[in-house]
Amino acid sequence: MAQTAAIILAAGQGSRMKSNLAKVLHPLAGLEMVNHAVRNVRLAQFEEIIVVVGYQGEKVRAVLEGVTIVEQKEQLGTGHAVDQCREVLSTFDGPVLVTYGDTPLFRSETFQELLAYHKQQQAAATIVTARFADPTGYGRILRDEQNQVQGVVEHKDATPEQRLIQEINTGTYMFQSRLLFQYLTQITSDNVQAEYYLPDVLPLMIADGHRVAGFMLKDPSESMGINDRIQLSQAEAILRERICRFWQERGVTIVDPQSTWIEWDCEIGQDTIIYPGCLIQRGSKIGANCVIGPNCRLSGAEVQSGAVLEYAVVVDRTVGAGERIRPFSFLSK
Repeated sequence: MAQTAAIILAAGQGSRMKSNLAKVLHPLAGLEMVNHAVRNVRLAQFEEIIVVVGYQGEKVRAVLEGVTIVEQKEQLGTGHAVDQCREVLSTFDGPVLVTYGDTPLFRSETFQELLAYHKQQQAAATIVTARFADPTGYGRILRDEQNQVQGVVEHKDATPEQRLIQEINTGTYMFQSRLLFQYLTQITSDNVQAEYYLPDVLPLMIADGHRVAGFMLKDPSESMGINDRIQLSQAEAILRERICRFWQERGVTIVDPQSTWIEWDCEIGQDTIIYPGCLIQRGSKIGANCVIGPNCRLSGAEVQSGAVLEYAVVVDRTVGAGERIRPFSFLSK
């Protein structure tokens, strides 16, 4: 049996996207939003990964590999969604991460640190928290004089003093599996939305003397959820900066990262120079000592070492070693 598990909630429609496509299927850096969540959990070495699908479930299933899929036939809240995993995890009693298919910016290192902290604290639940200069709308983390988590108060229910608290609940958690499913049987849908809310297990745990810890993010932007097209573009900018930095640290010169788009699952060799205005799409492979750009697009392309391209498009084609491609060329199968 697996020692760790993760649940990724991906059942919602995402009406604010104004789209006929389920929110979690919208692409970021060449990868569906839900697959960013899966990738980050997998890289953090969680062994059992469960994705809860609902809206356009078949389409979501079609892009997923190597995960267990559970269906939430009715969207009755986050608590109800997690409870759909009860049977899959019926023999599991280890730490289980609960996160979302529309929060694609968490780093795998963060999930690893969260797991280590949860174990060190011997907590029944660990809330992933963040500190925001403007926490309006978020649930606030309540701590006692010893800095121990005492609960979460939603913004609408907070006193004026509590609203000054800047530490918020991101909505991502680590639970001890057995206790999580025990307390999910005790929450109710007695609220305006008539839904079962996952955070409602926390006060029940605390009331019974179980420890609830708070793990604060070093980078609050990791917790960003994508609810509309504006946030989609903001997340794209964050990922673009991360990917460019990744390649710069490995010996690639990127003249202007802000105007350079590199998607996931590319390869770029040392001492290659990438000039502004380039789009390097998923699956492209670039050798060492190449000159790419300005204004090139590569899609499924292989550019061998020493090649030079500017103002060119290469789709599913190989550019040979040392080859110079004439400006304004379009190369494809």
